[in-house]
Amino acid sequence: MYIAAVILSILLALLSLAAGAPKAQLKGDVPDGLVAKGLSSAQVRLIGLAEIAAAAGLVAGIWWQPLGIAAAVGMAVLLLAAIGYHVKWGDYGDTATRGAAMAPVLFVLVAVAAAATLAASR
Repeated sequence: MYIAAVILSILLALLSLAAGAPKAQLKGDVPDGLVAKGLSSAQVRLIGLAEIAAAAGLVAGIWWQPLGIAAAVGMAVLLLAAIGYHVKWGDYGDTATRGAAMAPVLFVLVAVAAAATLAASR
């Protein structure tokens, strides 16, 4: 079970870092799109920093499972908020935006699996 926990933690950490870095730096299309849909630059940067912190917590959680579990649960909460944001903007009903809006749905499943495997490997 520990190997699965390590693989899921690293996978989620890489995904979280890749999603969080552009938001924290406010560079790229994603931060611009979030600002265009009503979030402030500070909110976008805070989301990016939270994603980067989750990535760090997931990696550290490989050696200290309570931190990894907390990071995975925090990431799941953040992703549930992202799903709510996409629902609010109708992204799941629009074929042009549905693909990008599905990423948080997939990632929340990975976050839950990472938390569960980390908890089971204690």
